[in-house]
Amino acid sequence: MTNARPHITKAVVPAAGLGTRFLPATKATPKEMLPVVDKPAIQYVVEEAAAAGLSDVLMVTGRNKRALEDHFDRNYELEEQLTAKGDEAKLQRVRESSALASIHYVRQGDPKGLGHAVLCAEQHVAGQPFAVLLGDDLIDPRDPLLSRMIEVQQALGGSVVALIEVDPAQIHLYGCAAVKPIDWQGSGKDGEVVQVTDLVEKPDTAEAPSNYAVIGRYVLDPAVFDVLHNTAPGRGGEIQLTDALRTLATSGEAGGGPVHGVLFKGRRYDTGDRADYLRAIVRLACEREDLGPDFRSWLRDFVGTELKA
Repeated sequence: MTNARPHITKAVVPAAGLGTRFLPATKATPKEMLPVVDKPAIQYVVEEAAAAGLSDVLMVTGRNKRALEDHFDRNYELEEQLTAKGDEAKLQRVRESSALASIHYVRQGDPKGLGHAVLCAEQHVAGQPFAVLLGDDLIDPRDPLLSRMIEVQQALGGSVVALIEVDPAQIHLYGCAAVKPIDWQGSGKDGEVVQVTDLVEKPDTAEAPSNYAVIGRYVLDPAVFDVLHNTAPGRGGEIQLTDALRTLATSGEAGGGPVHGVLFKGRRYDTGDRADYLRAIVRLACEREDLGPDFRSWLRDFVGTELKA
């Protein structure tokens, strides 16, 4: 059977947040530009989109986010200096960000929540399925979650969310999904893909329908826009993408559904708060070929010294 679903080429990256958990560092610097080892967090996200074949990226930004545009633009003066010095290695690294994808920008204006940020992409998406990547979640390129999600959407239609199992005591920090198994495997593993039957944004632990948490990767059917236009502000007084996906999940195929989930057990680096951000840097630095050996040796000595103190 020929798959007639449109090929997915567009990604939306909401990047309008104020980064208040990282003040004062984010007073003048966008949180997305905070370095994770030696690249800003937002570059990891765009690299992931490009690796999944998404060549058209729309960043939804706000005030004081000009640094994002500068980072993904060419810097001819710097490139000329590096060329004159014959420093090809650094020149290549400087040029990497501007060659990843075709990147566009739109301002969110009012900070009305993730659902509103996604709505800002409606005109750019132009009625096609698209991916949404949140910058607080960095996915290791050795575990291609987004490519798997695109495969599921192309095969089953509707929308797809990424799910992880968390300690039930932590589920109140996430959107939470109720799921049921389906008889489909594709190129993945048994039980990896499930159907989402309900979604709740940051439920109380006692009321959570499961311990499956939604993380910041989505592949969405354009039907989500009609739902978002009619979604009232929810938790925190914001338009919640979770609420719109709940409508799709319970409306059936005729209403823009279904919603499926990919259960992810790979490597994920959470940069959403200060402690997790530091852990992400340490983990990634330890795995770098150029930094890892010396850094791991220093870290062992440092931790050993601290434990003896």
